[in-house]
Amino acid sequence: MKMKYCKKCLQPDTRPGIVFNENGVCYACLYEESKEKIDWDARFKNLKDIANTAKKKSADMGNMYDCVIGVSGGKDSTFQAIYAKEKLGLHPLLVNCMPDRITEIGKYNIDNLNSLGFDIISIRPNPVIAKKLARKTFFERGNLIAASEYCLWASSYIIADKFNIPLIIQGENAALTLGTALYQEQSDNAYSVVQLNTLRGFDIDELIENVDGVSLTDMYFYRMPDIESMKKKGIKAVFLQYYAKEWSQVYNADFAVARGLRGRMDDDLHDIGRYRRFTALDSDLQIANQMIKYLKFGFGFATDEVCYDIREGRLSREDAIWYVNEYDGKCGDKYIQTACDYLSISEKEFWDVVDLYVNQDLFAKDDSGNWIPKFRVGIDFE
Repeated sequence: MKMKYCKKCLQPDTRPGIVFNENGVCYACLYEESKEKIDWDARFKNLKDIANTAKKKSADMGNMYDCVIGVSGGKDSTFQAIYAKEKLGLHPLLVNCMPDRITEIGKYNIDNLNSLGFDIISIRPNPVIAKKLARKTFFERGNLIAASEYCLWASSYIIADKFNIPLIIQGENAALTLGTALYQEQSDNAYSVVQLNTLRGFDIDELIENVDGVSLTDMYFYRMPDIESMKKKGIKAVFLQYYAKEWSQVYNADFAVARGLRGRMDDDLHDIGRYRRFTALDSDLQIANQMIKYLKFGFGFATDEVCYDIREGRLSREDAIWYVNEYDGKCGDKYIQTACDYLSISEKEFWDVVDLYVNQDLFAKDDSGNWIPKFRVGIDFE
């Protein structure tokens, strides 16, 4: 079997770390079904206790902040920040790890979050180093943004560790909402981010190997602090999605839009490879990277969107197939050119590298040189 689909949603088994049960249902669908049985009041009480403990620890240390939240200014982090402040009574320090060449929408959304009454630390990694690492991961892994994701994940942990802030609030646990439970635990423990496909087995020496002008001293913001040391200091890390019943992609977007979030309202949806406008707002490189992911694994971001919508009752599986066929794996020429300009390569060089990483069990080239899927969405492919 080259690719099989979840029997309830359109999740394929090519997603790294995905788990299906014996009936061919993915763990993300099983989690959605289990939510009806969860005692959400008890979970919220537990979260309040965690927040109150953090507030007491912070006060005892004379610390101004009692939690850290990593933010992009997007829908999820806007929801996290306001939830922590208004429902938990926390005084959060927000940490924004700014992507290289942040978009104007991204800048606006961070400013908007700031204007809602939050202190924000912005970390901007050295752009010369960032570009060199992006080139390396693109040529060696077919991934434009892998190195930047190390910074993105590590930033809030670094700040919590350095400022001795007793609580880190992350958003969603992918083992629950994406079903990637093969490696990552299905719990509230946000230290488990090191089990994610992005971070698991991360080797800083390998990342900078053969990259001219980059040494270990340049990589401070790319490395997670020692987790056991942070735990001994009493710093706790939790996933808010584990505790907040209302958490969902659509709810978070509606919540954030009502508080000033801007999306990609001027884009043709085919150019961004998805049918919702409130994801991947701060970096244009993510758009081309999702197209490459599609060619590697047979699914892109539109698949993620329809799976959320199927599970939450907004789309039937049959209707969702139309959305995947219409948008998944699409990428506008302007975003490919953006990636080429950033990497300082020609469009031919770009496609020559991408071709190396295409899963040829799933795709074949047509006479025009385009990669065409051999599979039909929603139907197991052998």
